[in-house]
Amino acid sequence: MSNNHWDDPERKDAPPEWLSDEPRADAKVKQALDKASAQTEKSKEWRLIEKIVSSLNVEQRRSRRWGIFFKSLTFIYLFALLALFFMGRDLSGAKEAVDRQPHVALIELRGVIADGADASADNIITALRRAFSSNQSRAVILRINSPGGSPVQAGYINDEINRLKVLHPSKKVYAVITDIGASGGYYVAVAADEIYADKASLVGSIGVTASGFGFVDLIEKMGIERRIMTSGENKAFLDPFSPQRDDETEFWGSVLETTHQQFISEVKQGRGERLSDEARLFTGLVWSGEQALELGLIDGLGSSSYVARELVQIDRLVDYTYQPSSFDRLVDRLGVSFAKHLSTQMGEYWSPRLQ
Repeated sequence: MSNNHWDDPERKDAPPEWLSDEPRADAKVKQALDKASAQTEKSKEWRLIEKIVSSLNVEQRRSRRWGIFFKSLTFIYLFALLALFFMGRDLSGAKEAVDRQPHVALIELRGVIADGADASADNIITALRRAFSSNQSRAVILRINSPGGSPVQAGYINDEINRLKVLHPSKKVYAVITDIGASGGYYVAVAADEIYADKASLVGSIGVTASGFGFVDLIEKMGIERRIMTSGENKAFLDPFSPQRDDETEFWGSVLETTHQQFISEVKQGRGERLSDEARLFTGLVWSGEQALELGLIDGLGSSSYVARELVQIDRLVDYTYQPSSFDRLVDRLGVSFAKHLSTQMGEYWSPRLQ
């Protein structure tokens, strides 16, 4: 009997055994493939989730690092400010340590004499009081390099020098003019016992000035109408956009003349018989150091070192010039000083000036 099922008539029309199981096998294969595909998709999702979580962790670590960095910078900045503050105090203490030896006190008066400036009355007077009160300072040198400024501020300094001279009669005050000691600068100098300058220094300018601008014709040409309301007849005194009145000019001239006479009086009181009879002495002219010596405006030619070495006979000079705190200097560098200077200039626009 043949084993070939094709020869079996009973099984001739029946499909082979492996053919009968084909749908079942296909289903299993499909099921396996679907399961593998699902696992693959799930694996991809997990990998994506892991990637997102990993990137979030990296971002968090990066944010923490930057946060620590900026916090560190903030603390360093604050510590630097504190260090500058205490360093300034230490430097002041070092200056006091030098004060234990005999010396000549030196005070710098530089620039325009004005409220809020380096050469303000507050700063100069503070330095003068420290210099006079020091037990080891034998004399005081006020080194001046100023074109002038506010007659009020210069007057304050002048008055304080005279007051301190009475309180400390054993200490002489010397004014030493470097480049220029004119107008308000000379107003301060005449309070000293003696004045010295270089032969090429500019000295004098004993006069008062006040200046401004008039824009009446300009605004008229531009078609601008000036409107100003006041509660007093002279409240708009010297308004630059209004026509100048003769009575205002006359009155303002009297104010300047009064200030000028005050200046002349201080010069005569301070210099006394040392002044010459030069007719132009109080006309506002400025003189060289050599000319000033001949006119009696100064007592000699020499520097601060010369005065300390030859006149006081002490070589040691200790600087008592007022120094702002480290914080004040930092604020000034950040631009606050510009606003302060601008407001000062606007406030002093029409003020009398010793220049």
